[in-house]
Order: sequence, then C-alpha cells, then structure tokens
Amino acid sequence: MKRQLVCLAALFGAFAVGAGTAFAAGDPHWEETGTAYTDTLGGGQGLASRADGSLLYRGLADIPLDLRIKGWNHIGDPDIANGHTFDAYQGPDTATSKMFAVTTPAGKRYEYVHQLNPGEKLNNSFAAVSPDGQWLVSGEWGDQNRLQVFPAPLLNPSTPQTGGALPEAWQITLDKPVRDIQGCDFVTDTRLVCASNDATGTLFPEIRPLLQVDLERKLDGQPVTGAVKSLFALPQRSICTGTFETEGVDHDVNSGTLRAQVIQPGICALSTTVYSYQQVTD
Repeated sequence: MKRQLVCLAALFGAFAVGAGTAFAAGDPHWEETGTAYTDTLGGGQGLASRADGSLLYRGLADIPLDLRIKGWNHIGDPDIANGHTFDAYQGPDTATSKMFAVTTPAGKRYEYVHQLNPGEKLNNSFAAVSPDGQWLVSGEWGDQNRLQVFPAPLLNPSTPQTGGALPEAWQITLDKPVRDIQGCDFVTDTRLVCASNDATGTLFPEIRPLLQVDLERKLDGQPVTGAVKSLFALPQRSICTGTFETEGVDHDVNSGTLRAQVIQPGICALSTTVYSYQQVTD
C-alpha cells in the first residue's frame, strides 16, 4: 500500500538542493518531472507499477508474520509481471539461502527458495522480471561483476507451480563492476536501469548513480554480457543532513515514467523521496 507523507512534500521540496546534468543536444536523456514521498517503514525498500498505473510500495513493515517467523527479515525492491507480484527476501547473516515470494492476481502466495551457490552472497536486493515474463534478475550487495538470473517463478514453465526450489539459471556478466545495487528494472528487452547506493565516486564519477545496463541480446536462457554506464547522480535533497540511502527503482512501461527512491538522512529518515523521470530528446 502506498503511504504518503503529504504534509512533508512541500517542506522538503522547498529545501531541495541538487545539481543538474548537462546533455548534448539531440541526446535522449531522463528529465526529472516530479517528486513524491512515502513513509520509509511502509514503503522505503522498493516500488513497482501496476498495469492500471498505481504503485505498489514495499518496506520492512510489509513482511508477513509467517515469513518473519521463518527467518526472512528483509524485503527488497519488488516487481510486477502479468499481474503477479515478485518479492525478494533475505535472512540473517548466517543464512544459506534466499527466497522469492510470488503473489498471484488472486492473492495466493508461493515461496521459491534458492540455496546459495559457493561464493554467492546472501543478499537479495531486488526482483526484476524480463518483459517476456520468463526470467527473474536479482543481485547481491557490495562490489559485483554480475547480476543473477533465475527462471521466473510461476511464469516460466520450468519452475514448480506451487513453490519450491529455485536454482540459478545463469548470469549477466557486466563489463565493469558495480557496487551496492539496491534495485533494477527493465526499460526494454535489452536494457535495465539500476539504482546504486555507492557514495564513494570510485567506480563512477557520480555519487549514488542511476546506472544503465545494456544487454548484448534479450535474455534467452544463456549467459549474456551487459555494458554498464552511469546516467546521473540520484538527488540528495532534504532539510536534514547526514547519509542518504538509495533504494528501489521502477519503470512504468505504459506511461514511460521512471521512478527512483532515496531515503532521507537523520531524523528525516522516516520519509523516502520518490523522484520521477521521463525520457526526452532536446
């Protein structure tokens, strides 16, 4: 459920501080078109657009009690495909598996557990379903040269239809490393956008960049490479000072709207800012 802090929107907007990005004439680029707010506990981990244009938000308060009891204590950036909601769950630091929960349009939830491969991190930051509904992309924390690919539970006929084991199918090998990816979503069959929480400026010039990953071809069940570039730094705007945190990202295929979340710092951390973008050509 979307939970907005409407009373804060005008206040935070009045104290907006950010730098613009220069683009060459004629180059398509993302232009910021709006700002909204959601409460962090109820919606600060990620978001996804429904077919009717409404938004699904996810936060730590959205983890069902039965899943908490099983040890799934973190929920990531979700996705929606063919009316099915895909949620990424991870457990404690001792976890040896990660889990994707899929909720059908009728409200039935199925759990798909992936046992960690040797060297695989336990993090399960996001779920991003390919436009054809057949593949599920996810990622780990820290410095990575890959994104993980799984058959999309329920939608890919190779997966069990009532939950169960979910082995990794293959990987997207990136041409340069990325760091602390919090969410990704498909823009086209061969392009993803990903929100990075990297504040070091060592991998890309921008701080907390929005990244673009261009695949050599659409996902087809075989290993594929992805070319990474930074598009722009996500805004860090607040009346509070301290450390911001990048979170989820979503691309609405119907409206063309791109949205990215940034949790505000300090005592303002109860509010997550949602920035909206449209692709334009000057």
